[in-house]
Amino acid sequence: MNAGIQESSNLTGGQKLAVKYYTVAVVLFVAQILFGLLSGLKYLQPDFLYEVLDFNVTRMVHINAMIVWMLFGFMGAIYWLVEEESETELVGLKLGNLAFWVLTSAVTVVVLVYLFVQVGPAEMSTIWFIGEGREYIEAPRWADIGIVICLLVFMYNIAATFMKGKWSGISGVLVLDLVALAGLYVAGMYYTPNISMDQYWWWWVVHLWVEATWEVLVGCIMAWGLIKTLGANRKIVTTWLYIEVALMLGAGILGLGHHYFWIGTPEYWLGIGGFFSALEPVPLVAMVVHAVYDSGVHGSKNSNHPALAWLIAHAFGNFFGGGVWGFMHTLPQINLYTHGTQWTTSHGHLAFFGAYATINIAMFYIALQRWRGNVYMSAGLPGNGWKWKWALSLLCTGVVGMTMALLVSGYEQAFVERALGGSTWAAYFEAQRGTWYVQGMYWRQIFGYVTAAGLVLLIWDLLTIGLREKRSMVVPTDHVVVTA
Repeated sequence: MNAGIQESSNLTGGQKLAVKYYTVAVVLFVAQILFGLLSGLKYLQPDFLYEVLDFNVTRMVHINAMIVWMLFGFMGAIYWLVEEESETELVGLKLGNLAFWVLTSAVTVVVLVYLFVQVGPAEMSTIWFIGEGREYIEAPRWADIGIVICLLVFMYNIAATFMKGKWSGISGVLVLDLVALAGLYVAGMYYTPNISMDQYWWWWVVHLWVEATWEVLVGCIMAWGLIKTLGANRKIVTTWLYIEVALMLGAGILGLGHHYFWIGTPEYWLGIGGFFSALEPVPLVAMVVHAVYDSGVHGSKNSNHPALAWLIAHAFGNFFGGGVWGFMHTLPQINLYTHGTQWTTSHGHLAFFGAYATINIAMFYIALQRWRGNVYMSAGLPGNGWKWKWALSLLCTGVVGMTMALLVSGYEQAFVERALGGSTWAAYFEAQRGTWYVQGMYWRQIFGYVTAAGLVLLIWDLLTIGLREKRSMVVPTDHVVVTA
């Protein structure tokens, strides 16, 4: 294996499949940022591209591209790591490749329908072939079924590989979570003409699928990432992963109730949802802090500075974006004024970036290190070290800036539209003419451009880091080898 040279011979079958998922993930990441910038610009110039690319279309592509690129990233990360963790080759590689092309083709077709068809007659044919009309999960029914089938194939490949090879505590948690990943998505295909019941099941996908099963996936990937970059104690990271699962079961599911406040569900959800909402990110922060502290005590050598930096960014981005920003407006007494405002959007931007985008980017760097022959990617990279640092800085600054700008606009909305105007249509439009609201949206757009600049620099770095570097990586060691 030659350091500094990108060769497919450096990769296993599962890792080659992971590279395909990563490639599509990056393309969709670009689409997410592009359509996010277009959507933000329409707040400032509502007639921009009117009847060519309307706001409802750009926003829909922006959000769906975000969800799908993150899912592709997670699947790529697990395919990348499963063979090393199980100590055997991937089971069902051909089936996995087929599922990848089916899923990628389906995503492409759905996006084209979003852009060029958009709506259809009020018949079941529209639900099956154009879109279901449900926010965030607008995909038509055929695509929903295809997603579930691809996730079942993914679950089979991973579970069968571990059954053939070596099991661990991390792999056991992962396989059980993949059952929920496929199963909970089915809730989004449940149809009922009762809007309260429809919203009830809709939140099972939007919250439990994205916020619960994804959080456990992230916990497994984080545990592996810390072992790969720091040689973290397996017993420590596995323990924190178990705590994460316990909190998800004990708090995350009941925390779903904070979405039930205003959709016509029983009043007891006000208390349940308000209390159990912000605990899930805590174990992931503790996992990183514990692993970093432990590596410092033992004088560990970090094998991949960019990956570790993004893992640390993930821990604190998840805590603040999902935990602090979520809890700020999750109590019903506050949410009465903030739900549906830019305050919610502020939380969404920081939570999705901090909880999910960061961990995927960390795994990109871990994959690149192996792909380029286990190349040195720590301090003192000649000619390349500045790019990943600036990409990290610009992306984090851009997202945090958008978060704060949207919070200002959301505060204006909550005050003018809800507290003073009583949630009338007149108050809704009055709030959006407010000085602070408009200034916040201008700053959101500026920081959006900063985020886009960070993404360009990130892609440049991913294409070049480690090339022609002759030094081999520093191999991290697990100081207390314990099979969990």
